[in-house]
Amino acid sequence: MRSALDILGETGRTDFTVLEVVERSKTSLRAFYQHFSTKDELLLALVETIMADSTERWRAETDPLSGDDALRLLIDRISAPAQSSTQDSINRGLTYYNDHLLESRPKEFAKVLAPLHRLVGDILRRGIADGTFRADLDVDTDAAILMQTVLGTRRLRDLGADLNGVPIEGDHVYEFCLRAIRR
Repeated sequence: MRSALDILGETGRTDFTVLEVVERSKTSLRAFYQHFSTKDELLLALVETIMADSTERWRAETDPLSGDDALRLLIDRISAPAQSSTQDSINRGLTYYNDHLLESRPKEFAKVLAPLHRLVGDILRRGIADGTFRADLDVDTDAAILMQTVLGTRRLRDLGADLNGVPIEGDHVYEFCLRAIRR
């Protein structure tokens, strides 16, 4: 997986071949196929690892906060610009690959997103309990909508400047989402 991540960081693309990964990792095709039956499985495992690790960090940061503050922090973390050109390439490549996963492997992609969905649901429940968010929210459904909205708006950071002259930042996304759930 490390070699695939390195290639992705260099190119920002997921159209590399299994042979490129094998050569980069100095392993054999046989070793690759002992772990993954296809390149899609490799990329799915990579996305799953990244999403699980990120969600674990975000949960640790948001757990002590109120629902409102936790939601703001989570949206800020997800919306934050990449810290390096390598990270930007990885983010860009995986964003487009996520679209492919959604269409070609929706059940597997749902499994990848499940930890983040649980975190958003927990934040909504916390906000309901502390009286910040509406009590009539359908938490599981609204968590899915909110999660997908926030993930989708990552693309709007640069596109927003071209559409309306202003980049769309985490604060814009937070205020938009809050209007739907605020009490």
